Amino acid sequence: MEMTEVTGVSLKRGSHAVEDNDSVAPAEEAKRQKVLDHCLTAGQDGLEHVSPPGGMHVPGPPAAVSTGEGGKNSDVQLEEEEEEEEDGLSEEGEEGEETESFADMMKHGLTELDVGITKFVSSHQGFSGILKERYSDFVVHEIGKDGKISHLDDLSVSVDEEDPSEDVFTVLTAEEKQRLEELQLFKNKETSVAIEVIEDTKEKRTVIHQAIKSLFPGLETKTEDREGKKYIVAYHAAGKKALAKVRTAADPRKHSWPKSRGSYCHFVLYKENKDTMDAINVLSKYLRVKPNIFSYMGTKDKRAITVQEIAVLKITAQRLAHLNKCLMNFKLGNFSYQKNPLKLGELQGNHFTVVLRNITGTDEQVQQAMNSLKEIGFINYYGMQRFGTTAVPTYQVGRAILQNSWTEVMDLILKPRSGAEKGYLVKCREEWAKTKDPAAALRKLPVKRCVEGQLLRGLSKYGMKNIVSAFGIIPRNNRLMYIHSYQSYVWNNMVSKRIEEYGLKPVPGDLVLKGATATYIDEDDVNNYSIHDVVMPLPGFDVIYPKHKISEAYREMLTADNLDIDNMRHKIRDYSLSGAYRKIIIRPQNVSWEVVAYDDPKIPLFNTDVDNLEGKPPPVFASEGKYRALKMDFSLPPSTYATMAIREVLKMDTSIKNQTQLNTTWLR
Repeated sequence: MEMTEVTGVSLKRGSHAVEDNDSVAPAEEAKRQKVLDHCLTAGQDGLEHVSPPGGMHVPGPPAAVSTGEGGKNSDVQLEEEEEEEEDGLSEEGEEGEETESFADMMKHGLTELDVGITKFVSSHQGFSGILKERYSDFVVHEIGKDGKISHLDDLSVSVDEEDPSEDVFTVLTAEEKQRLEELQLFKNKETSVAIEVIEDTKEKRTVIHQAIKSLFPGLETKTEDREGKKYIVAYHAAGKKALAKVRTAADPRKHSWPKSRGSYCHFVLYKENKDTMDAINVLSKYLRVKPNIFSYMGTKDKRAITVQEIAVLKITAQRLAHLNKCLMNFKLGNFSYQKNPLKLGELQGNHFTVVLRNITGTDEQVQQAMNSLKEIGFINYYGMQRFGTTAVPTYQVGRAILQNSWTEVMDLILKPRSGAEKGYLVKCREEWAKTKDPAAALRKLPVKRCVEGQLLRGLSKYGMKNIVSAFGIIPRNNRLMYIHSYQSYVWNNMVSKRIEEYGLKPVPGDLVLKGATATYIDEDDVNNYSIHDVVMPLPGFDVIYPKHKISEAYREMLTADNLDIDNMRHKIRDYSLSGAYRKIIIRPQNVSWEVVAYDDPKIPLFNTDVDNLEGKPPPVFASEGKYRALKMDFSLPPSTYATMAIREVLKMDTSIKNQTQLNTTWLR
């Protein structure tokens, strides 16, 4: 078992080996818009966020801030403001165009070396390959708490007498839906909307009543006679408070949900090129409900095809299945009703199917690399996406939070920086640097839900002398992501030192877990463990450190960052780090691979769940072709990075900076 240093590997054609955002192709966009126009009423566009050059997601924060934060923004006025922001974003146009190339901008980004990723465990010679040339080359299937891999293989909906008829989806015209939505959201001065019943039968009236109540939660209906004609009149039962309840608790009509049925509809979501939170925001917008009624076990990447289980409160399978007619790049199926929602972290892991195209390695090199991955595994580094993509890494913000240096936190998030960013963010930062006026800088942002916008809004509200409260406006998960990024930065560096110092075998003083408790390996029992048992701590107040040289390395690193390793509690409880343990080497399960030949770089090299549902035959490969691809399958536990497994196979730097520069060299 050998361990090697990072060496420069020349890729013929680099690609983004991290989970990046890819712009929708024009033809696909036009097709998608046509479907949107058919399914959505006016005023519901703006679902797609504009992507920067090269398809990268590059705002300053560690993750896109979602509208789906549980319980926040139930205020109707704020909802309307956010709707306008979303629409404004789609009209940004070319204003954000940069004068330098994306590759030039990414020169300021991070490399693996910058975040402590420096070692490999295998001894094979690295080779080049293209990762995620197509997002469909990267497929993720969630492994549920029962250990089963999630697949979309059933689109049927069982017939339930309690459900309204299918007619509820078609009985209302687009204009009627628009008027009802405006009434529901208090967007006009009408107190009711009257819909004439053209073919007046009791059945027709019942369907209209059901359609309004199920599609527009919060509205009540009644039948009225007006000048000899029948009208269904929709109105608010209890004003804005009722609407707020509907849009947050999503508990509109308890009486209309059968008592015998579980409150949560569980389903499998198949999605292409969209991350989990964006997908849920789209689903909630079509269903006209709050995103926080959805639950899931883990978030999945954008630039991939992913299959995972989702649960939603008191929305029927029938209504969810109807979305299959409206949405592109989504499919919902495998419906069931259950008593409980899903909880983050309940999954057992994820199964990956990955294609590396145009590989240069010989069959022998590939065999060595994949056997090593199967038998030894890879260093369980936190991947590059943990640290952001701009010249201000997220771990620097996390370190400033832990140091209680709030002016620096504000400065790091808002100051101008080199690197790839949208034009409006650049203008916002310039305004901030020039005036230090949060309101003026905020006016430069068409989208105020990004971290920069939320911090500026907080500074406008609480003033420059109360940065802690201003920062607190940012959703908790996003604030904590900065701190977790710093912990990850320390962990990566310490693991590299541990492997450099002691290699790939357990030594006395290493830590292993017994249950949830960390214990030391003694001299006597060192032979009872393997490197796969060894864990190392993320720094915090509730962990112990190894009893060898690496303990002092932790202390030195934190001391250099003006932090006290013996006191990781923060004045603000949210920012107190308890710490955790993480295995240093991960051995993937269910590893298999094959090298295939192909001529057309655009053809898919395996079938997806949707292909199988549609009865498409699997691709047939010739014995020889212009290109060779490595198709690999493997399963990983939660919170491990597939890109780090692929890095071990190819022996290449997975940073956007490196990949972009290699890609540019190849293009030239």
